[in-house]
Amino acid sequence: MSAELISILVLVVVFVIATTRSINMGALAFAAAFGVGTLVADMKADDIFKGFPGSLFVVLVGVTFLFAIARANGTTDWLVHMAIRLVGGRIALMPWVMFAITGVLTAIGAVSPAAVAIIAPIAMGFAAKYKISPLLMGVMVVHGAQAGGFSPISIYGTIVNGIVAKEGLPGNEVVLFLASLVVNLLIAAVVFVVCGGLKLARQPVEAPALVRTGADDGGSGGANGGSGGASGDDAVATEERVRLTAPRIATLVGLVALVVGALGFDLDVGLAAITVAVLLSVVWPEQSKLAINQITWPTVLLICGILTYVAVLQSMGTIKWAGDSVAGVGAPLIAALLICYIGAIVSAFASSVGIMGALIPLAVPFLLQGEVSAVGLIAALAVSATVVDVSPFSTNGALVLAGAQDVDRDRFFKQLMVYGGIMVAAAPPLVWLALVVPGIW
Repeated sequence: MSAELISILVLVVVFVIATTRSINMGALAFAAAFGVGTLVADMKADDIFKGFPGSLFVVLVGVTFLFAIARANGTTDWLVHMAIRLVGGRIALMPWVMFAITGVLTAIGAVSPAAVAIIAPIAMGFAAKYKISPLLMGVMVVHGAQAGGFSPISIYGTIVNGIVAKEGLPGNEVVLFLASLVVNLLIAAVVFVVCGGLKLARQPVEAPALVRTGADDGGSGGANGGSGGASGDDAVATEERVRLTAPRIATLVGLVALVVGALGFDLDVGLAAITVAVLLSVVWPEQSKLAINQITWPTVLLICGILTYVAVLQSMGTIKWAGDSVAGVGAPLIAALLICYIGAIVSAFASSVGIMGALIPLAVPFLLQGEVSAVGLIAALAVSATVVDVSPFSTNGALVLAGAQDVDRDRFFKQLMVYGGIMVAAAPPLVWLALVVPGIW
């Protein structure tokens, strides 16, 4: 049995054990990385550690720490209240607002994980506040990010179009962008309906979330008077929620600085978030003491462990081995479908752009034969490799999982994993049928 096949079988075993026993999958993956790396691939410990996703670790810790402080000082409550006012109390619109915001951010140049890191904690906090399905809100954020992710001026779009040009393949920036936009929009619409989005239109906004002033209370006369002290308590609670205090103003300034730094100056989101959190902690240490315990360490362990093992697979050549095997298939259309599947499967655990960068060159030989549309396959591969990013093992999915509030994390993790599995299974053949088989692009 080849080393590559052994490494894949070990990954399957890790999944089976983690789903049948109460063991953190990340811990299992670290053990698997050590065992396979040392015994099968003859790797040194330093080589294994090179695969540890240090930047993602800092992003997960930094972002969750910062937004835990924002929750502790009431900033997220204020943001949720303002969001409700923005949509006129129509809660059903909020998932689409989050979809649109992340889409715009990635379309104008934000890296998808950076946009999700900024928006997901706010969106998930809103979901917890108004009893919206966390799966619905998380999916809308990630698919929104991918909807704008391949615009001609986006990071993903620029990278993929650059690879296409370098390989001497025909490309079409508009088709690439519209393919991702339309597919993610359609998926979001289906998820919105399936996960109860239509029911949100009938969900009333809780009274404490509405803006109510003393004049309003007085003007309503007996209506408020009939509710007695409860109405007064609600008004006081509402006033407290919407009042801008010094910690909240400082936190909002920090969040704006984070967005500007990440999008305008390409600063690392994780390091920038930790810096803002530390500055807030220095001034208001009591809130940071509460926040530090809210960092989702089990999630950090899970994601970092899995990605470390995937890095071992990449170092062993397992990913290239799988790609070469597919590229050798005689039927170009079938090979194109298999390449889309590999892109989806591997991208659910690793860098989407990195996978496309590896697979597009592998497809060059039969693309140059002209039997398969290069424009269609590249668009299909790009969509297949990114719609799966809701997987809890990808950066975006991990950020959604980390940002979830008031949920059973094990259950939510399984929901994201199942949804990611559905995307892996369904997206490649659907985009293949739409973009590759017709051969018109």
